[in-house]
Amino acid sequence: MKIEVVKYNNIRIEKCRFGNINEVEEHHVIFHVIQINKRFDQQLRDIRNALDGYLITADRNIRPVFKRYFLSDAENQLPEVLESEKSQSPCAVSIVQQPPLDGTKITLWVYMKSDVEAESSESFFIEKKNGYSHIWMTGKYLLKGNAFRQTEQLFNQYAAGLKQVGCCLKDNCIRTWLFVPNIGLNYGDVVSARKDFFATQDLTEYTHYIASTGIEGTVNHPEARVVLDAYAVGGLQKRQQRYLHAPSHFCPTHQYGVTFERGTVVDYGDRSHIFISGTASINNKGEIVYQGDVENQTCRMLENIDALLAEADAGFENVACMVVYLRDIADYQAVNTILEKRMGTIPKVIVWAPVCRSGWLVEAECIAIKRNNNPTYANL
Repeated sequence: MKIEVVKYNNIRIEKCRFGNINEVEEHHVIFHVIQINKRFDQQLRDIRNALDGYLITADRNIRPVFKRYFLSDAENQLPEVLESEKSQSPCAVSIVQQPPLDGTKITLWVYMKSDVEAESSESFFIEKKNGYSHIWMTGKYLLKGNAFRQTEQLFNQYAAGLKQVGCCLKDNCIRTWLFVPNIGLNYGDVVSARKDFFATQDLTEYTHYIASTGIEGTVNHPEARVVLDAYAVGGLQKRQQRYLHAPSHFCPTHQYGVTFERGTVVDYGDRSHIFISGTASINNKGEIVYQGDVENQTCRMLENIDALLAEADAGFENVACMVVYLRDIADYQAVNTILEKRMGTIPKVIVWAPVCRSGWLVEAECIAIKRNNNPTYANL
């Protein structure tokens, strides 16, 4: 794994690259605007130019397969982003109002891969290699019903779409993101609907759940009570997925009424992907640790993530990218100082997005990649 920070005109590019010439190469890249006083259209153009330049100068034939735009004002900015995407090669595009806390209007996270075949449908962006189908769904929402009803319908539609491509929620979905406007009001309904629907799919405390983040986030439609992004992989064998628990630091999520895995590992022949769910300052009784103290909450959050990574025989040296969510924008400097000291130049973005419990001041998720040598499975 190679991590670098470079500048391209007005953009700071934090990048992680994994893979060699004989295998699929992966890039997690986060594009940060440097001149924060520019208009949104100028910041968007600078990021677009930096991405184009990155692709032109890449050593391999890489292409974006997933993008997430973090915006400060989705209602005004989202249409411009969608218009700019029309001229780009197809990929999964996620757009969410979660203002970057470095003072900019936009930050972009891009996941890229080399030498993949890809196709798009109304529901999914699918990229294929070595017998695997990597299935991305982004930005799905509804405009009728309360948060419970919308969550139920979204998962129903997603499960039906997976069935059409020969997959199912239980065996193939690796990761979900649930962006919930006004999370204090709507999150309870989202959690209840997900739990009820999962039970119909044999996703229970006796089987397994799915790695996930449920966090404040909006699009440009006030009627949308929840927005769903999801990632699934077709072609997996049984036991190719593993689930992380770290019981010294966590209790099972169902003990306090939610239904997600703390982390999921997908093993391939040449590497393992580790998806750490949204993680906060919590103990193994499900209690908030360091109430009201954002610095100690940040340290405990990182300790918890480290415990999950260790269960996957990994550590922060394997982290390819991280997204950090803050409840209070005034905590940005304190949290960023800790992260810079602990994480160094690992690609990361810190955004404003209240966590599901008001006592949690900070939450983070990450993706890690670890070298593997397992002939049981095909390479990525």
